[in-house]
Amino acid sequence: MATHEFFMQRCIQLAKNGLGSTYPNPLVGSVIVYQGKIIGEGWHKKSGEAHAEVCAINAVKDKSLLAESTIYVNLEPCSHYGKTPPCADLIVEKGIKRVVIGSVDPFSEVAGKGIEKLQNSGIQTLVGVLNKESLVLNKRFFTFHNLKRPYIILKWAETQDGFIAPQQRQSASPQWITNSYSRQWVHRLRSVEQSILIGTQTALDDNPKLDSRDWAGTSPLRIIIDRKLKIPRNFSVWNEQIPTLFLSEKEQKNTQNTEIVHIDFSKNLPKQVCDLLYQKNKQSLIVEGGTHVIQQFIDADLWDEAWVFTGDNHFVLGKKAPTLYTKTFEKRLQIENDSLVIYKNPKL
Repeated sequence: MATHEFFMQRCIQLAKNGLGSTYPNPLVGSVIVYQGKIIGEGWHKKSGEAHAEVCAINAVKDKSLLAESTIYVNLEPCSHYGKTPPCADLIVEKGIKRVVIGSVDPFSEVAGKGIEKLQNSGIQTLVGVLNKESLVLNKRFFTFHNLKRPYIILKWAETQDGFIAPQQRQSASPQWITNSYSRQWVHRLRSVEQSILIGTQTALDDNPKLDSRDWAGTSPLRIIIDRKLKIPRNFSVWNEQIPTLFLSEKEQKNTQNTEIVHIDFSKNLPKQVCDLLYQKNKQSLIVEGGTHVIQQFIDADLWDEAWVFTGDNHFVLGKKAPTLYTKTFEKRLQIENDSLVIYKNPKL
């Protein structure tokens, strides 16, 4: 691997440490290199805290070496005052002469202005090193700012014969298709995404908590489609433990952690969900069920990934799983007797 790519790969590796904790900020890692060796590195950990470049500079013991060093960062250094001062100004102040950048920041407050500030200060800049990998790393951030919607992950579990639920339920408890390790994968997914959506029937059938209790991290914002607000108040989605939105045509007073949002059920539901989450600054959404809800997002072509778990059981009769008309295979994982296949939307 060429030198620039090697150090940029380290930036990306560091940036991943912030997955799930930096919203609404992107994932950013930075390294400072002097004579071919890393003398400082860091990553952005949480919104409001130091950016990656600041952490990397602070990690350098001998600050006199900065003037002869190169700083690498997977995303363009910011040029505006937000919760912290501009990183581009700090780089100029410290006398760093070379900056290598993975991708341009799409956020309107930056969007090339950081690079321009560096270049106007006489700093040598190289942009686009591992650009594709940098874009993938911040797929949520780029989708949100470029497409004005959250990054959307469809998720469901199906049997070997293609059903997501039995025709007749044997008990009031969920009838699991996948094993406990697959369910941990789901909770891991929930812990790094910002919101999760289900329909009324899924809530009534399974009484889900929609949290990430089996994995360390923050539980996502719960979004429940409940046109008539008929889900009983003793169900988990009403428990006030996690911020929750109910999408309904009914009007009702909000509580501290539960908000009733009026939407027009005669219009495109997925588009309304995307617009609402964009307004609420949510960069990612898991659409978890049921088939009718997921299929609406597929038909509207509003999805980026699909996580399809397949157990080793059969229902013979039941509710059919959603249909992806076009898809690109991304990866397959074997989770004991279950399989997980991740698809990408080929149109994006």
